Amino acid sequence: MKNNSENKLFTYLREFFTVYLPRQRKCSPHTILATQQVWNMFLAFVCIAVKKDILNITFEDFSREIVVGFLDEAQQEKSWSPSTRNHRLARIRSFFRYASSVEPILAIYSERLRNIPLQKDLNKSFVLEYMPKEAVATVLRQPNTTKKIGIRDQFFMVLMYDSAARNGEMLSLKYGDFDPLGKTVYLLGKGNKPRSVPISGDTVQHFRRYAKIYHPSNVSSVPLFYTVRKGERVTMSHDNVERFLKQYGESAQVECPEVHNVVHAHLLRRSRAMHLYQAGMPLEMLAQFLGHNDPLITLVYARADNEMKRMAIERIAAISGPTDFRTEQETWDGNEEMIKRLIGLS
Repeated sequence: MKNNSENKLFTYLREFFTVYLPRQRKCSPHTILATQQVWNMFLAFVCIAVKKDILNITFEDFSREIVVGFLDEAQQEKSWSPSTRNHRLARIRSFFRYASSVEPILAIYSERLRNIPLQKDLNKSFVLEYMPKEAVATVLRQPNTTKKIGIRDQFFMVLMYDSAARNGEMLSLKYGDFDPLGKTVYLLGKGNKPRSVPISGDTVQHFRRYAKIYHPSNVSSVPLFYTVRKGERVTMSHDNVERFLKQYGESAQVECPEVHNVVHAHLLRRSRAMHLYQAGMPLEMLAQFLGHNDPLITLVYARADNEMKRMAIERIAAISGPTDFRTEQETWDGNEEMIKRLIGLS
């Protein structure tokens, strides 16, 4: 069994990523890339845990304890929320379900993971995490733009905020997807649904400075944001983005206390969406801007905006006129029965 599983583990992984996910499940490139990154982290953890080279890893090495250990360690080191942890577990489980569907004898390994409990998360359906404009501006100012990498990091954050793009959408951008003349960027969203998003003239200026350094040859098919490995330009990783966002968030918090403890990609997206809504963008248009399949999802911005609610309340108060607190005090003073009726005690 060992030799059989040893030969088939990476065969099934290759088929999972090249055939099953893209062709049978019709998963988007974002989903496939995210799943690959989870498995890269997971396999690296397994190699250390079982003290084997990666080519010697077999199905037998994937115990329940190994998976839980990986999730616990990564959650602690990367500050994963319960929902993020649950998503990572789902991506690991999906491979083992695939392998067992191809070869039923492998179902024992899928069964090992079936009873790993999901972590409960807070119900955040009416709570929206976002930063005010000044806090975002403070974060965007943090990179050292006298250095090449600082120019890259600043442009990445500026474009992410201006377009309200998801992290996966940013990382899948090609150089040719940015149109500086039309002031638009072409994003490929969830379910491979494309959308063209308008951007500001300031973002175009950031792009020109960035492109002069990172894309002097103007090749449209090259990833817009990349790292160089073995002489080749490859797409920047989610972990790299997560690292520098956290770094700039921590330094920005020293200047502006309204900067959140952990700055992450979706925080910039939500902040931009809230700022657009506060500026008067209708929810229907905001849903299109964000690439929401279900416009009802966008209602969370209307529910969450306490500042706009407060302004509406103040406008109504101004119409009704000021309250004479002296008259109110005389009416209520000593009238215990009226107070009891008001709060439902009589």
